Formats: sequence, structure tokens, C-alpha cells
Amino acid sequence: MMKLDECRAFLEPALEYSGGTHEWEDIAEGVHSTRMQLWANERGAAITEILEYPRKRVLNVFLAGGDMDQILEMLDSAKAWGAQQGCDAIMMSGRKGWLRVLNKHGWQEQFATMSSQIL
Repeated sequence: MMKLDECRAFLEPALEYSGGTHEWEDIAEGVHSTRMQLWANERGAAITEILEYPRKRVLNVFLAGGDMDQILEMLDSAKAWGAQQGCDAIMMSGRKGWLRVLNKHGWQEQFATMSSQIL
């Protein structure tokens, strides 16, 4: 199993697309505290977290980078783990290009996320 620091080269570039929500130190703290989960292999990595809604528990993939085939392979393991944790679904936020790839694997666009600076 790869360690978080070994996956930094895959994950840190993806942080550029996070809208400033996380920095590397936030990811490291989240994984080390077990609030976030690391999914890793030789050519890719992903970070998940469990989100609790009033009527649903969801495994959220919010950071991923590396070889697409490797990431897709990890998502299958993440789904199985999420089901064991009582999650009803898995979701991912990311660039539009993810949708083209994930559609071929049974994923559907659920909603769009928009943002604006307040100040």
C-alpha cells in the first residue's frame, strides 16, 4: 500500500482545480485523522470522505489524479468500502472531462456546482 507522501505527485496538481478549498496540509491532516481516505496504486491516487446528509450517507471522491484506468479501478474498491460503511451512493466533483469517462461506467450527472466570490 502506498503512503500519502508517495501519492503527492498525483494529488497535488488536482488541488489546483479545487477552488481553493484544500491545500496539501489539509489533505494530509484529513487522511492521518481518518476523516479522509486514501486510495492509491502505482499510477494514481484518490481521496474520499463520507458526507452525512439528513437522509443519505454518501462517499464523496473530491480529489483524484494519475492514470485514468488506475483511478477507475480504485473507484470500484471505494464503492465496496463505502457500502460497508453504510453509504447509499458515491459521488464525485471535478472537471467536466470526468463526466465523459464516468458515464461509460454507470455514473450520471446529478447536478452542476457553481461558485462566485463573495467579496
